[in-house]
Amino acid sequence: MQARGRVEAVMRKLESALLDGSLPAGARLPAERALAQRYGVSRNTVREATQRLAARGLVRSRRGAGVFVTDQLRTGIASPWSQLVADHPALRDDILEFRRVLEGATAYFAAQRADPDDRARIAALMAELERARGADDKSGEAAADAKLHEAIALASHNTMFLHLHTSVIGMLREHITINGTGLREADADTSAHLLSQHRTVCEAICGQRPEEARTAMQSHIDFVRSRVQREDDSGGLVGPV
Repeated sequence: MQARGRVEAVMRKLESALLDGSLPAGARLPAERALAQRYGVSRNTVREATQRLAARGLVRSRRGAGVFVTDQLRTGIASPWSQLVADHPALRDDILEFRRVLEGATAYFAAQRADPDDRARIAALMAELERARGADDKSGEAAADAKLHEAIALASHNTMFLHLHTSVIGMLREHITINGTGLREADADTSAHLLSQHRTVCEAICGQRPEEARTAMQSHIDFVRSRVQREDDSGGLVGPV
């Protein structure tokens, strides 16, 4: 294979890692020597491939620290929406309707495709959510909630589900709904309901029951939508999801 072809091949492999979440935003790329050994090429080939990715804004070199993945894939889709949703609360229901479809399908495919590592990650995050609930740590619950939804998206093994979730859902959570700290503080019983809903979703995914997983996730989003509508009708404050 000619030098140009080797560089292109390394780029494709690195791009695949960016797309499938193996190299998420903020992750440090392995050292040039390690990548060269992994792909059976020279360090110069690896260097040129990463330089091309850097030129496209997908990675960034930090002097003395290495090469890191940027959040370009994430911000490229959703950044204009963030301020729009903040300024136009009526968009919340549209976003939640979209979430119902997207996350229902994501849960369905996660139940079909999750490997043992995926299921272990989901179970660990569910346990983290349980611990935060037991300690009445509402901010900890909200953080574990977000991580759990991201882990489910990763377990779907569908590049578009993962990146739509990361770029759109991940960036808009703080503007869209109230099922994070805000919703948990708005209603004393809500944390218990949310915990039960997440438990049902996780059990269906880890039990490899796709239809049950989709239904459980859609019921969860429906619950959030009902609370958002109630708060909007009463003029309550909307906090992060």
